[in-house]
Amino acid sequence: MAKMTLDQLVSQLQLAFGAELTAVVLYGSAARGDHDAKHGDQNVLVVVERLTMETLSREAATAAAWAEAGHPPPVTMTVREWRGSADVFPIEYADLLEAHRVLHGTLPLDGVRVEPRDLRLHLEHETMGKLFRLRRGILAAEGDAKRQLKLLAESVGSFLVLFRALLRVHGEVPPRDAEGTITRAAGRAALDAAPFVSAWRHARGTEPIPAPQA
Repeated sequence: MAKMTLDQLVSQLQLAFGAELTAVVLYGSAARGDHDAKHGDQNVLVVVERLTMETLSREAATAAAWAEAGHPPPVTMTVREWRGSADVFPIEYADLLEAHRVLHGTLPLDGVRVEPRDLRLHLEHETMGKLFRLRRGILAAEGDAKRQLKLLAESVGSFLVLFRALLRVHGEVPPRDAEGTITRAAGRAALDAAPFVSAWRHARGTEPIPAPQA
């Protein structure tokens, strides 16, 4: 069976929500132009006038088909939620506001702004949380190099999000390419960029890190 395309996703969302569908927005690496179809997914925001159990049920089949195509289920919000959540999810909003593509409708942007203080606090919280989860994952791998490399590959995307947020906290616009972001953010944080670049290339499959032989 052919995988669902963006156009098909939009058509199905129109059927599910009708006139209450305000906007369908592509964001993430696909919108930044740093997307690899083999190793990246397409993130979609759906903004609607209101949500009910009935409309969510209608959207469920579409979300499942989109997930089967290898993408995260759409993030679905009401207009009110979208306008009022920039302080709750400042990292995600900053990423989306900087690079997105409207596939349908109009994304309400007036009054939606990421405050630097909210971004800094969210960055600190998320960085420590990701670090603790990574350490737990290493412990759970019990010294298995293949499991550790898998964990590394799965963690790279999250740390790229944090690197972009770090640059924004310092008033910089992150480069659109991942390696440029890693290099610049590592310089800001006084870190060696090389291990992060190596992890990124491993995750993309361009320069896999060989697992040590037992």
